[in-house]
Amino acid sequence: MKLKQLSLTVAAVLVAASASAAAPKLAVVYDAGGKFDKSFNQSAFEGASRFKQETGINFIEVQASSDTQAEQVLRGLARKNLDLIASIGFAQQAAVQKVAKEFPKVRFVLIDGVAQGTNVNSITFKEEEGSYLVGVAGAMASKSKKLGFIGGIDIPLIRTFACGYTQGAKAVNPKVEVFSNMVGTTAAAWNDPAKGGELARSQFDRGVDVVFAVAGGSGMGTLQTAKEKGKLAIGVDSNQNALYPGAILTSMVKRVDNAVYDSFTQVKNGTWKAGVTAKGIKEGGVDWALDASNRKLITPEIEKRVLGARKDIIDGKIKVIDIRSGAACPV
Repeated sequence: MKLKQLSLTVAAVLVAASASAAAPKLAVVYDAGGKFDKSFNQSAFEGASRFKQETGINFIEVQASSDTQAEQVLRGLARKNLDLIASIGFAQQAAVQKVAKEFPKVRFVLIDGVAQGTNVNSITFKEEEGSYLVGVAGAMASKSKKLGFIGGIDIPLIRTFACGYTQGAKAVNPKVEVFSNMVGTTAAAWNDPAKGGELARSQFDRGVDVVFAVAGGSGMGTLQTAKEKGKLAIGVDSNQNALYPGAILTSMVKRVDNAVYDSFTQVKNGTWKAGVTAKGIKEGGVDWALDASNRKLITPEIEKRVLGARKDIIDGKIKVIDIRSGAACPV
């Protein structure tokens, strides 16, 4: 009996060792906004953490504070012969493309950008669709009919958010005005909450009563200022409703967490593929957030209108223009 029990114990140890040896080696590289930006990067961290909790497989995490550093960080990780490196943010596009070519046996996933390579999977989002929904909500909640938009840097991605937001708002009321400002021109623009708050105050002084912050960590200043001024803000990327209950109308959720979680799972299961994947409302990539934190702000009329628009986008009845396709913003 003891011999049999010992054999079973040894077998269990060997199976565990084999499983551990087979576990993929994974990494996440955050951009300048940082792991705890309560937005884009934090959503990526949450997805990786969910994977770790469910599988017991750990991951390396590093922050790249600049585009130049991103290349150095990626190259250093690639030399460790990792199975997959998840690069968070479009700013790492050039670094991923260059380093992936140098290390063809290492797989890369670029979240929120497109990089070329037979060992690269690029995951993009249809931000215009989610932004359309919060634009609808913003226009209906606004009393002044003046909406604000604060972006990080004036680039096509951020203009896509702004255009989708404006399309949704003007679908409700063509006379709605949308004021837009950008935080800066460098990577520091994603982590400057003081400037985000300053721009919000300026917009509120001009009559804006609902502002959409798409500026990473800088957006935290916008949300806080909305709370202080008794105005409404709209969060982005992760569900930010609970940060300032009663002041955040809703959040345009971009499921970066699912993108990271799914990529890690695919590597683990041997189903990972290179290419480009675009995720909109229908694909579970973007949406709006409705929960206990903002329930009192979303009237039945707002909810009905937003859900109707959501369904029409999924069914193809509403075509939200993506300016990255070359089309001009129609509003």
